[in-house]
Amino acid sequence: MSEKEAIYEVVIIGSGPAGLTAAIYAARADLRPLVIEGPQPGGQLTITTEVENYPGFSEGIQGPALMDEFRAQAKRFGTELLTSWIREVDLSERPFKIVTEEQVLWAKTLIIASGASAKWLGIPGEAPAPAGFGGLGVSACATCDGFFFKGKNIVVVGGGDTAMEEVNFLTRYASRVTVIHRRDRLRASKIMQEKAFRNDKIDFIWDTAVEEILGTEETGVTSVRLRNLKTGEESVFTCEGVFMAIGHKPNTELFKGQLDMDEVGYLKTAGLTMATNVPGVFACGDVQDSFYRQAITAAGTGCMAAIDAERFLDSLPVQTPAGEEISLANAHITPEAEELVLVGR
Repeated sequence: MSEKEAIYEVVIIGSGPAGLTAAIYAARADLRPLVIEGPQPGGQLTITTEVENYPGFSEGIQGPALMDEFRAQAKRFGTELLTSWIREVDLSERPFKIVTEEQVLWAKTLIIASGASAKWLGIPGEAPAPAGFGGLGVSACATCDGFFFKGKNIVVVGGGDTAMEEVNFLTRYASRVTVIHRRDRLRASKIMQEKAFRNDKIDFIWDTAVEEILGTEETGVTSVRLRNLKTGEESVFTCEGVFMAIGHKPNTELFKGQLDMDEVGYLKTAGLTMATNVPGVFACGDVQDSFYRQAITAAGTGCMAAIDAERFLDSLPVQTPAGEEISLANAHITPEAEELVLVGR
């Protein structure tokens, strides 16, 4: 290690609500955190239009504006931000090694807030405006955007539990919800299927793929172009909104083989804390939450992760997923770390 290289008390990967909330708490604890932003600083909220369910904004706020507020607040308390791709993370020794495109960084503690990405079909009309109708009738979050579709006829693409949850939720607002599924039966659990089949506001189109989302810049989504996968017949189905519900993919590729994950790739945390199976590594937000996936819950876990990291650094016990209690006092630090310049307290 070079004598000029620095070791940070806290490095945070991700700059969405979870990562920036962690940064705010860590910075106010005088830990001088470094936030590494990915290719989409601010997370999924930067491609969201109006956010009406985040507390503190009675008239709502645009997603990018909300993330600007998060960012400004984190910087106000001394957070350092770095926009870069991360090529490699090595958690086998402490301090942890983070290799970006430009440099090598070292961290006593690491908070992973890299989020999850909604899966998309990759069809014409799906991209965010102005290239497509994202934000103009195309969404991947019913809880976030369902309110804007009161009295409208909308389409949900998918057939699993996620899709059925979205469909049933959307019937609170929409006049009709039509499920479009590639197969002739749902993949959802039996109880979720029965709930959807009992709802008289839900229709089903089977063995069909959505080929294109149609509309105009002025009106937003007006219809979808469909193709029957058995007959090849194409048709146009009129609707005013399209919700993609084909799942989410957590952004955890960097940590495969190093951190415990579920079968989908979500990081496993302790529950009472945001600790992972590696002492000193914490996870928060959508990267470890496959259930709620809201900005407010992500921010809450970001707060928890920062407090966990502070406790760890203060040699106070933090519970791990295995029920063990660990702290910096009983975590091995490599001798080479003495050559590094500490950034923090």
